[in-house]
Amino acid sequence: MNAPDQVLFDKIKQLGPQRLAEVEDFVDFLREREAEQRLSHAAGKASEASFSKVWDNEEDAAYDRM
Repeated sequence: MNAPDQVLFDKIKQLGPQRLAEVEDFVDFLREREAEQRLSHAAGKASEASFSKVWDNEEDAAYDRM
């Protein structure tokens, strides 16, 4: 464990049970948000090929140049 991790771990160990539950909830929230962001990014990348025909056409090229 590196020094910043140890400092954080030591601070967390000093918290009472109620605060530990809050920290755990917050960590769960952060992990869930990160997973959702990865999923959204992956879905966007997966749909690029499907939309390329719609996005890349001569009619819309004029708008692309604006």
